[in-house]
Amino acid sequence: QVQLVESGGGLVQAGGSLRLSCAASGRYFGIYAMTWFRQAPGMERELVAGINSGLSTFYSDSVKGRFTISRDNAKNTLFLQMSSLKPDDTAVYYCAAKHGAVVQNRAAYDYWGQGTQVSVSS
Repeated sequence: QVQLVESGGGLVQAGGSLRLSCAASGRYFGIYAMTWFRQAPGMERELVAGINSGLSTFYSDSVKGRFTISRDNAKNTLFLQMSSLKPDDTAVYYCAAKHGAVVQNRAAYDYWGQGTQVSVSS
């Protein structure tokens, strides 16, 4: 079992930056594929970024070049550094984990955090 707790969300002006964290409890954090999803009001939850156990990364086209995902396996923590934020980035951001590799299908993820709100004003 893995418990995930996100933090770091908030209100920021367009062009600003935020750093999200996801603290994981449980064992063997390093073996999981870790991801950030987001869900805006009225929209489906979408994959934003993912990082595999081998540290290969994936980014959606909408955030590529602006967001950076990383993990600290010694501290059981996942990060998402978000820069050049846009109003379209406004959403609840969720941390999720699964065995195996990062995939886009949210149904494949076994563990989810409760989410943290990110709001970007224009």
